[in-house]
Amino acid sequence: MTDATRGPGRSAPRGAAAPGLVARLGHNVTDTVVMAQRNLLRYVRLPRLLMFSSIQPIMFVVLFAYVFGGAIRTPGVNYIDYLIPGILIQTVLFGATQTTTGLADDLSKGIVDRFRSLPMARSAVLAGRTLADGLLRNLFTVGLMLAVGAIIGFRFQGSVWQALASIGVVAFFGYAFSWISALIGLLTRDPETAQVAGFIWVFPLVFASSAFVPVQTMPHWLRAFAKVQPISVTVNGVRYLTSGGAAPGVAPADVWQALLWGAAILLVFVPLAVLQYRRAV
Repeated sequence: MTDATRGPGRSAPRGAAAPGLVARLGHNVTDTVVMAQRNLLRYVRLPRLLMFSSIQPIMFVVLFAYVFGGAIRTPGVNYIDYLIPGILIQTVLFGATQTTTGLADDLSKGIVDRFRSLPMARSAVLAGRTLADGLLRNLFTVGLMLAVGAIIGFRFQGSVWQALASIGVVAFFGYAFSWISALIGLLTRDPETAQVAGFIWVFPLVFASSAFVPVQTMPHWLRAFAKVQPISVTVNGVRYLTSGGAAPGVAPADVWQALLWGAAILLVFVPLAVLQYRRAV
């Protein structure tokens, strides 16, 4: 067996020097980038997929701003400035569910088995998928949402660094949630089931949060949950940065708590997804 055909994870021939840690990390990074490019090419070849997945968040912005905005009171800040941080978090969470269906589709078609036969890092399949769907694609959609928000009146009220930090928090949170989506995709293995399973748990979490309305308007039993759940905390952190601290009910601690939530999700779900990937293939 030659080095070119040697499967991933197998030892080097007897007498050959094992590759160094830096070299292995370099190969893993390269393989991850290649897999991310492969997943992004899908949007190039199927531009309608990207177009229709971008229309949904635009519809949410318009509907909430012009249909519900007049009935929702947000003292101290315009509703559009209150709304956009919630729309950004909703957008990256819904975008992260693409990881669920993408992985399930690859598993059902046997593509992952083909990847296993190649001399590539096994971690690249999951890392490349989450990088493409959970980060890069979401960054494009976030930019689109900010452009739409600017057209209908949204403005950053803080500094340039706070504006960039808000985008960073949104992107990091979406990337973290893409690992939850990866685990769901690996567990379901069927694209149709994965599509339902990947979306059904996100929808109530988004709407039972401070994304669109102040939690003070909710019933007491729901308010207690909405205040502490990760989506509310992250939306409040982003809202603090976009408003320069002027939005009601936000504080600098929300930013750090949002980052801690993202880090905790990664610490829990990256190992779980990797373990399930090894079992699935």
